[in-house]
Amino acid sequence: MLQYFAKQVDVAVIGAGHAGIEAALACARLGCDTVIFTINLDSVGNLPCNPAIGGTAKGHLVRELDALGGEMGKAADETMIQSRMLNRGKGPAVHSLRAQIDRRAYSERMKHTLETQENLQLIQAEITDIQRENGQWKLVTRLNAYYLCKAVILCTGTYLGGRIYVGEVSYESGPDGLFPSTMLSGALTRLGVKTRRFKTGTPPRVLKSSIDFKDLEVQNGDEPITPFSYDTDPATLQNKVVCHITWTNEKTKEIILSNLHRSPLYAGKIEGIGPRYCPSIEDKIVRFADKQRHQVFIEPCGLHTDEMYLQGVSSSLPEEVQQQMYKTIGGLENVKIMRTAYAIEYDCIDPVCLYPTLEFKDFEGLYGAGQFNSSSGYEEAAVQGFVAGVNAAHKIKGKAPFLLSRSQSYIGTLIDDLVTKGCNDPYRMMTSRSEYRLVLRQDNADRRLMPIGREIGLISDHAWENYLKRKALLEREIERANATVFPPSDALNAVLTACGTTPVSTGVRLCDLLRRPQITYADLTPVDTTRPALPFEILEQAQTEIKYEGYIKRQNAQIKEAQRLEMRVLPADIDYQHISGLRLEAREKLSKVRPLNIGQASRISGVSPADISVLLIYLTKNEIH
Repeated sequence: MLQYFAKQVDVAVIGAGHAGIEAALACARLGCDTVIFTINLDSVGNLPCNPAIGGTAKGHLVRELDALGGEMGKAADETMIQSRMLNRGKGPAVHSLRAQIDRRAYSERMKHTLETQENLQLIQAEITDIQRENGQWKLVTRLNAYYLCKAVILCTGTYLGGRIYVGEVSYESGPDGLFPSTMLSGALTRLGVKTRRFKTGTPPRVLKSSIDFKDLEVQNGDEPITPFSYDTDPATLQNKVVCHITWTNEKTKEIILSNLHRSPLYAGKIEGIGPRYCPSIEDKIVRFADKQRHQVFIEPCGLHTDEMYLQGVSSSLPEEVQQQMYKTIGGLENVKIMRTAYAIEYDCIDPVCLYPTLEFKDFEGLYGAGQFNSSSGYEEAAVQGFVAGVNAAHKIKGKAPFLLSRSQSYIGTLIDDLVTKGCNDPYRMMTSRSEYRLVLRQDNADRRLMPIGREIGLISDHAWENYLKRKALLEREIERANATVFPPSDALNAVLTACGTTPVSTGVRLCDLLRRPQITYADLTPVDTTRPALPFEILEQAQTEIKYEGYIKRQNAQIKEAQRLEMRVLPADIDYQHISGLRLEAREKLSKVRPLNIGQASRISGVSPADISVLLIYLTKNEIH
């Protein structure tokens, strides 16, 4: 079939979801001539599952992305309709921001950002073929145009070979009834890229007026609101909606169990592996058989729609069964379903075939990001897109690779887990995945990563100046807390007694009072008369740094030791099959992953401490430093 030449570019991004957006923006902002393709322009930045951004550990990712110069945090703040900081009842290491988003406003915001970005062209087109020709990549569209480029970033989400399942019904489709990408899978196979099948699902959307809210638990947003982006003024944000909570019951369970044979997952029709940490309601009923009820969150999809999202009850049961079971839930007795819940199966890769730059080991200039890399979640996708985009731009411009370590960020932890350990089900970021989570808090993302974003060239002068001001305020407040001494007084002891802690008979430093578990800055307000007027977030950060100073020092010592292993580089051409002393399993795993350094090698499943000792001896013997 006759093809026509459309354009020569530096970078082509396939897919305009959360990974594709960040990848394309990063490349364009770093001076690369970039094109981004999407099957449908109306699905740019779509939120096909939950209309929310952030959550446990995911909020960390968004704040880190913002500190590096990404876009998601800014767009989330601008389109936020309710915001909450999760895990307030636990320690600061696991505090995570989550916001309900107006999904249409978010999509429009991101689409307009792509449309107006210099060096970037947004095109509606399905890529049907990908080839390597004369040292560059050739992409062919369904309309027979072809583009030549130096690098390609695959951000296909759940569109690649997408297939929908609702009970006995199954058909090719992308999310939300959009067209799937059906031909690109075959092109990747011809190229030599091995794919596998994963699946995910989404709950129904229901009509607001059909819900009886009077007996449901109300879930309000937080005040004051913490933004995702450091560029956002908290005073401009407000909660515009409330959410509600209800529960499934024994009747719900009964209907699901009696129709379990009609679930495509249990009938064996779905080949793909689903997410372990976000199971369907039928999965929950089977896996947690002794549990009498499961929580359901009722969340608005936006300000200008009456669609409501039922978080916690995704399903692939037949439509008529869904109509029965949802009506057993309190408040939903007369519910009207607008969009039936479904499961979607799609093609993705084993991420062990990627370098930490997210470039394929066997295909130079080809990168993967997001659900294509076997992860799940908008936030996980966005940060991978950013890393892939920066690395593609750096490679084209002859700059050093952009790498983040586990000790620097949750982003580094996520990517290291994917490319070093791989995954057997869709990977979801959690705070428990980081061994350094007390240091990698969401509140200090700017101090950890904004200097890196500035060095890359994606942090503006204005954002940098604001960062330096925040940093100075925090440092001065910690100095003041260390230097301020309160003499014993009736007023101070009244505060201490009221907080359930021991009164003092001698002078005591402010920092020592704050280290007491029962005491906060707010408690000391009546006696702390020299405290300057500081933003809420500065006081919170200072309090955390002071309270956990000893633990933070201990974790920083662990990080320093880990960095020592990261500095021992393993040559790219090392032949593990011929290193005597390595066990057979270690040789196979090391040859497959091709770790960059000893630290990464030590985290590979199947590589033992004894194998690491053999590698260290090998490096010393061969004078490799």
